Amino acid sequence: MLYSVVNPPPFVDARAELTAPKQEKALLETAVNLLVPSATGDGEFHGPSINEFFPDVIFFADTPFEINRIILIRFLSVAVLMLVFWLGTRRMKVIPTRMQSIAEMGLDFVRVNIAEDLLGKKDGRRFLPLLTTIFFMVLFMNITGIIPFLNIAGTSVIGVPLLLGVISYATFIYAGVKKSPAKFFRNSLFPPGVPPALYIIVTPIEFISTFLVRPVTLTLRLMMNMIVGHLLLVLFFSATQFFFFTADGGFKLFGAGTLVFGFAFTLFEVLIAVLQAYIFALLTAVYIQLALAEEH
Repeated sequence: MLYSVVNPPPFVDARAELTAPKQEKALLETAVNLLVPSATGDGEFHGPSINEFFPDVIFFADTPFEINRIILIRFLSVAVLMLVFWLGTRRMKVIPTRMQSIAEMGLDFVRVNIAEDLLGKKDGRRFLPLLTTIFFMVLFMNITGIIPFLNIAGTSVIGVPLLLGVISYATFIYAGVKKSPAKFFRNSLFPPGVPPALYIIVTPIEFISTFLVRPVTLTLRLMMNMIVGHLLLVLFFSATQFFFFTADGGFKLFGAGTLVFGFAFTLFEVLIAVLQAYIFALLTAVYIQLALAEEH
């Protein structure tokens, strides 16, 4: 009997049936590894660790300019951000291109919904570059937390959140001092209309809440949201890998549940990335608005 492509020998079919499940398993394992590159081969479940936020140095070790994986992700985020707006604004047309429409939509969102809505047209125009930079910088660094091969947000380590918090802090003090050099600090620490006898209680509270708490809360809110989001994603997908490829018997069924939760939480992380960028820029505008208020 002659065998052909149409009528292959029996051992070919048998071999294909044996290798197909292995190929499917390998493909699924590769997909999981892309989402969480922390696979272990010792047969035990390993959850996420805080050490993931302190990766090994890649360049310039033992110098003040050490560069690790998170620093490279920050560089990449800034490069992509600059590229997007360069492509969107290099050739402005009356009938916008797709990239121009995306750039204008993003800029208009910050201008209308944050700057002008809180500060008015005049002051909104003054502080629009700062608010736009904060919004898109935070957004692009947040979104790297769900991108395969990157898998961690550039804002999940304190450097960038602290820098932006200090910039926001310095800006609202600058705005208040420039508008009312003689009254800003006095009215901030000694609010008008409060009985003088209560200043002993009110003044320390105002000092802490206005000049200490604001930059700290801006920094910690952003950083902790990104840390928790990363740890939960790693937990879900690490558990998925463990249940599918290491656990025995019926425990493998739990892998389907953790996989679904992992993908659902990935979509939720997109929302969190946008929301945290919006909140950071919004609170910066609110602090500037308070500094520019008439009572100051």
